[in-house]
Amino acid sequence: MKTRYWRLDARPQGNDFASALNLVEHDLGPCGDGEIVIDNRYLSMDAGTRMWMTDRTDGYQPPLELGVPMSGLVMGPVLESRAEGFQEGDWVRAFGTWADFSRVDAVMSGAMVLDRDVGDMRDHLGPLGMNGWTALWGVETTGAAKPGEKVLVSAAAGSTGLLACQIAQILGAEAYGIAGGPEKCALLQDQYGVTEAFDYRSDDLFGRLATIESGIDVYFDNVGGAILEAVLDNMALYGRVAVCGLIAEYTDPARGGPANFDQILMKRLRVEGFFSPDFMANGPKLTQRLKGWVTEGRLSLPYDVTPGLENTLDAYAKLFTGGNVGKVLVELEK
Repeated sequence: MKTRYWRLDARPQGNDFASALNLVEHDLGPCGDGEIVIDNRYLSMDAGTRMWMTDRTDGYQPPLELGVPMSGLVMGPVLESRAEGFQEGDWVRAFGTWADFSRVDAVMSGAMVLDRDVGDMRDHLGPLGMNGWTALWGVETTGAAKPGEKVLVSAAAGSTGLLACQIAQILGAEAYGIAGGPEKCALLQDQYGVTEAFDYRSDDLFGRLATIESGIDVYFDNVGGAILEAVLDNMALYGRVAVCGLIAEYTDPARGGPANFDQILMKRLRVEGFFSPDFMANGPKLTQRLKGWVTEGRLSLPYDVTPGLENTLDAYAKLFTGGNVGKVLVELEK
């Protein structure tokens, strides 16, 4: 079987992905013991995979070697299975490749047979998947948000951020968001119940965050950089910072911590990073809770869908330029 796939041939500079990845074709190869072949219908675009393209060895997993297929979360039906628990026709989610088809080890890829009893199968890549798990874990466990507290979320119009804003409210907290542009800020306030949304592209983010009465109890950080500095100055005493992502620093070689690091001491803050491996074993329980909220209409996510494998890099770039609202997907029409 022939398959097209995106091959990582160089380390991208900034957001120039076209000079680093190439769309090529090869034979998929036979399905081995313990493996499944997935007919990729959707590719999940996730900002964290940007770190996999670098040569950094201090991340939560080793960087990808050059000359290999680009990895990412995929979803689709099983075409062939030599793995226990997976049947042809099962819809699965797994870490596969940006390709027409993914041949993966069922265990090592984290493959999971998906519940078909959902209104939109795409939700398994949004509120019922890694983004939903991350949002719930970050707000409730890492951030330890309590009813009545003020929760601020950066990249709040993105997939994880938008879910975190909604989950904070479901758990009884008051949600605030940071997003790029007045349209996104209006969306957060008018459609998703955020108390106030702050445009990081306008002037004086520090001053506007200072209007949050009594300060920020929990900061769900997807960005890092200058926005983190503005937030630290406006945290409440004994606040918590749940570090989920560092979009502002993934493409910046001049990485560094916040200049006002002292605020962590002065305000007795707890700063904790978290990654999906931390709560992977809790996935089924998290999904059950999230599905209940989706079914009740309390939790939702818009989808930014780009058709065609050949357009994957255009879709991916949206994550780093603020060109999306909600979950970015590539749909492979078959």
